[in-house]
Amino acid sequence: MTESGVTGLSRYECRACGYIYEPEKGQPDKGIPAGTAFADLAPDWRCPVCGARKTAFADIGTKQVAGFPENYRYGLGVNTLTPGQKNLLIFGGLALGFLFLMSFYGLK
Repeated sequence: MTESGVTGLSRYECRACGYIYEPEKGQPDKGIPAGTAFADLAPDWRCPVCGARKTAFADIGTKQVAGFPENYRYGLGVNTLTPGQKNLLIFGGLALGFLFLMSFYGLK
């Protein structure tokens, strides 16, 4: 990750099923090493979820990390989470707390 919170290679999303190809991860189980750009994939490569062709993918840009770049090194690792991951952490915690509170009604 760079200082601005943006990774280097563009990610591509399948318009048919929503699968996102992330170059930083690649697809090791399919023999595609990490760091392989979408343009470098074989012309006959298909979506691993729905089987769509490469032409069905749209460039969604690089991965953005929420927050200010000078704060990325602080905290317990949550400063490098994406906005979606932070939302899941916050609202998942609230839902878990609500379920815990509601479980008291089951006590006799």
